[in-house]
Amino acid sequence: MHALAGLPTADTLISANAVDYVIIALYFVFVLGIGVMARRAVSDSIDFFLSGRSLPAWVTGLAFISANLGAVEIMGMSANGAELGISTVHYFWVGAIPAMLFLGVVMMPFYYGSKVRSVPEFMFRRFGTGAHLVNALSFALAQLLIAGVNLYLLGSIVHALLGWPLWLALLVAAAIVLSYITLGGLSAAIYNEVLQFFVIVAALLPLTLIGLNRVGGVQGLKDRLTEFAASAPASAGVPPAEQQLSSWPGQALSGFESPFWSVVGIVFGLGFVLSFGYWTTNFVEVQRAMASNSMSAARKTPIIGSFAKMFVPFIVIVPGMIAAVLVKEIGELKAGGSPPGGASGEGVKYNDSLLLLMRDILPNGLLGVAIAGLLAAFMAGMAANISAFNTVFSYDLWQRYIRKDHSDDYYLRIGRLATVGATVIAVFTAVIASSFSNVMDYLQSLFGFFNAPLFATFILGMFWKRMTATAGWVGLSAGTLSAVLVAFLSEDAFGSASLGVIPVGGQGAAFIAASAAFVVDIALSVVVSLFTRPKPASELRGLVYSETPREDLVDLEEIRLPWYRRTLPLAGISLGLVIVLNFLF
Repeated sequence: MHALAGLPTADTLISANAVDYVIIALYFVFVLGIGVMARRAVSDSIDFFLSGRSLPAWVTGLAFISANLGAVEIMGMSANGAELGISTVHYFWVGAIPAMLFLGVVMMPFYYGSKVRSVPEFMFRRFGTGAHLVNALSFALAQLLIAGVNLYLLGSIVHALLGWPLWLALLVAAAIVLSYITLGGLSAAIYNEVLQFFVIVAALLPLTLIGLNRVGGVQGLKDRLTEFAASAPASAGVPPAEQQLSSWPGQALSGFESPFWSVVGIVFGLGFVLSFGYWTTNFVEVQRAMASNSMSAARKTPIIGSFAKMFVPFIVIVPGMIAAVLVKEIGELKAGGSPPGGASGEGVKYNDSLLLLMRDILPNGLLGVAIAGLLAAFMAGMAANISAFNTVFSYDLWQRYIRKDHSDDYYLRIGRLATVGATVIAVFTAVIASSFSNVMDYLQSLFGFFNAPLFATFILGMFWKRMTATAGWVGLSAGTLSAVLVAFLSEDAFGSASLGVIPVGGQGAAFIAASAAFVVDIALSVVVSLFTRPKPASELRGLVYSETPREDLVDLEEIRLPWYRRTLPLAGISLGLVIVLNFLF
């Protein structure tokens, strides 16, 4: 608990004034107001958990991307930008967009068309109890851990702003998120996520523009980074300037010395296993699309989100790179020093990059907008974790295994109680997150444990009708355990608990762990399937691609829409744009 001790009340990282506090207070009034209004629309459990499946594509599309604009995007990616440079864009252009498009075009018809209430419920229909229980439990655990990351960083902002001890900041931040989720359920979360998306952009865009102006524009940033890399001591391990300023082959990100294996690690480990595992099977994201009002809207939800996603690096990663050359403490940290202070009070970390850049370059007023934007980001991330957790806990664990056949009001009450319980637990999992200098290392390890093997099971089961129920839970369990084992054998994945047998650490270790989970899951699933009995083909409609008629996978009404509002043309435009960005950078 030492990381939560905090600083004295008078010692604040950011000097905000009355104007900033008014802006922040107005934002919280809107947030809680949305929760109160959304409560009026909650009459049953489907309203609470899935917004009554009534929302248009543009709302769910913005919520889809805003739900992901939490700790990973804001603090984690800016920390990576400060530490590693522009290669961090691979988390977006390789590690997100292709998988988001695959989700919209290929997988959402199965999720939405089957009318399941969660991703684990889809697993139950395809594989039965074993795989369902493993998936539901691992997903619930992952959401509690990731909610802790968002809560820790949210508490760090409150601590930096007000100087409160971090434990008090955590409790206050948790109470705010708990209030509007408990009141309005998923509708409150989604409408707040739409608001939060615009607040986040309004907060971070000025930070990028003013920061670039301070360093002399894009060329000035390149020159400063080149000069820094040349002068940094060898012991600091600062990546060469060419690796910080070019996304390919990306050795700074992957940790591989070989350019070839770096590209393989990024494309297969991040771009395929981790990315597809996260975006196509993670109920936090899929839940937003499930709240759509039609099959067409559900398919377009991740595709609409992809357009915003591909430009997020310019307001998240670039400020981190600017902080590395403009903020004294981050420069000292990158050069191998240990500057005191930071949001935790225990020394500056890369996670502090945005906060310190805000402190140094934003005037009051804009500072208040920026702080509100960061608070919005962390609340969006945490609310997404909590709203997904309460759905899976209520439907997939409580209703299926503990209390069956109760009234709808009963499960609605369980959902609200699960929200309270998850928020309380997140306060404690925030302690775990506080021990990591770069939360991206921690989060990528979690994604490798839980999402990579799940994607392997999903994709094999969706396209191979011979895969059996036994293979589902055996492959999923073995894949998860193999990812954990590889992570512990790697360098520094879990601090002193890591064994260092595999000479790769950080995010490269996460890529290897995820790849191992995927390969082990696929191999075991195939072998076990060959020795066990599959479901009859008559029971696989809506669950396996080859057994599902085409009319079940499309919205026949979409043909009446203009081409630019149809699923496939929108996906094609998004894919073309992201290919161009990869060539440009």
